[in-house]
Amino acid sequence: MSNLDWFVLICTISFIVIYGIYKTRKFNTIKDHLKGGKSANWLTIGLSVMATQASAITFLSTPGQAYNDGMGFVQFYFGLPLAIIVICMVFIPIYHKLKVYTAYEYLEKRFDRKTRTLAAILFLVQRGLAAGITIFAPAIILSTILGWNLKLLILTIGLLVIIYTVSGGTKAVSITQKQQMFVIMSGMIITFFIILNSLPPDINFSNALTMAGIGGKMEIVNFSFDIEKKYTFWSGITGGFFLALSYFGTDQSQVQRYLSGKSIKESQLGLLFNAILKIPMQFFILITGVMVFVFFEFNDTPVNFNPQVTNYLERVQNQDYLNEKENFIFIREKKRSLQKKYIKKIRTGVSKNLEKEIIQLHDEEKEIRQNVREITNKVAPSSIESNDLDYIFIFFIINYLPKGLIGLLLAVILSAAMSSTASELNALSTTTVIDLYKRNQIEIKSDNHYLKASKWFTVMWGIIAIIFASFGSLFENLIELVNIIGSIFYGTILGIFIVAFFFKNVKGNHVFYAACLSQIAIFFIYGFTEIGYLWLNFVGAVLTILLSNIIKK
Repeated sequence: MSNLDWFVLICTISFIVIYGIYKTRKFNTIKDHLKGGKSANWLTIGLSVMATQASAITFLSTPGQAYNDGMGFVQFYFGLPLAIIVICMVFIPIYHKLKVYTAYEYLEKRFDRKTRTLAAILFLVQRGLAAGITIFAPAIILSTILGWNLKLLILTIGLLVIIYTVSGGTKAVSITQKQQMFVIMSGMIITFFIILNSLPPDINFSNALTMAGIGGKMEIVNFSFDIEKKYTFWSGITGGFFLALSYFGTDQSQVQRYLSGKSIKESQLGLLFNAILKIPMQFFILITGVMVFVFFEFNDTPVNFNPQVTNYLERVQNQDYLNEKENFIFIREKKRSLQKKYIKKIRTGVSKNLEKEIIQLHDEEKEIRQNVREITNKVAPSSIESNDLDYIFIFFIINYLPKGLIGLLLAVILSAAMSSTASELNALSTTTVIDLYKRNQIEIKSDNHYLKASKWFTVMWGIIAIIFASFGSLFENLIELVNIIGSIFYGTILGIFIVAFFFKNVKGNHVFYAACLSQIAIFFIYGFTEIGYLWLNFVGAVLTILLSNIIKK
């Protein structure tokens, strides 16, 4: 990286941390620390909710997801707006009326202590894992691409997050997330237009979309009823609805964002702001990934975007790899020639045979990339990750963006990592203090005691996240991994809350044992079937509801 990139990166990250600490220096009560003094307006809430979701994984993995599989991932969010409406009508008024610090406090009022504790523990397990992943994701990729020390990078990100989360709590997280969202979206918009400007002169945006369509990247909606397909209209509108309902309605990392609102109306408006903008934002990030795909159709690309893979296989001169690489270069050159011919004939009418040839070459290229991954898995050390989807966008940033903008985009990635992790640590600390520590204290302690405890628990969860990140490994796609972890637990948690809201004759013992059975069933379903993970949210919630009513009888 150039000196200008380092300057932009360091200044951006330093400003966010220092600003958060400065703005929250006078917040020194437990209410201030955990609920931000209940002073947030709707815009702060809306941006904070979006930033909590928009981790570094979103900006590293989503473009890679689009590059490889196209726009279909946007269906994941189809159920979100409807879920937000339900939360605004049902969840928010109840939480505000009861003046709770966490969502799980309500469960003890409605059921009993053990049900509250169960829901809190399920949240802590899945969100604790996610916190480690949100640190590990940018660290492993940046360390590989830039040659930075992985452990040092994980430690740096983790410590920065701990410092300003401990110093300012919820308020610091909400305040800094506004700046982080500005940095994130500015960087992505600038990058999008640079990609368009970098395409060959005879390729406009419309032509680029046409070429992406030939590459199989523009299938936005799939109406298939196959439950093994991960992303369809039906899995998004059903499984995605239940996931969003649980995430925004029962996950403390999100609930805590709108519990800081100065009124019910401000909290509702903040969430509705997110409902309106979330799908367009994800659509934009995905289309940016699709444009990266089109860009690489006319520019050199490695057979694997993880430089550790190509460096290792080149160094050992693996013959299978060298053969695949030779075929890869030949196919790429042939395809590029056909695509240039295709662009020239768009206005006069392109023959179907030419399209078929290009599609065939796309399939052959994809097969070669898969072969190289398999070769890597056979001959390379286990520390070298063969799956390169999460490396695609950062490879483009480092190799093709101008000086200064590289630093800004790296700041985007680190800002997103810090933003999401800070929200998670804040929520983990709050849940630990309120639902476990305070609830099980025999002696009455002062607010100052719980304020100090919340800060220490933030440090504890930060250290756990750093340790987990230090021993982490990549998955097929990191954004999927985070959502899979959530989907395994979210359905059961949501089922508990639905029973609490709508089944008044179900008691604590009924729902507690139903939730335990449901969670065990979900582990088995995920482990031994091929069902798409979004459906786990639906199945977990329905199982908890049905079993609660069966046990009641």
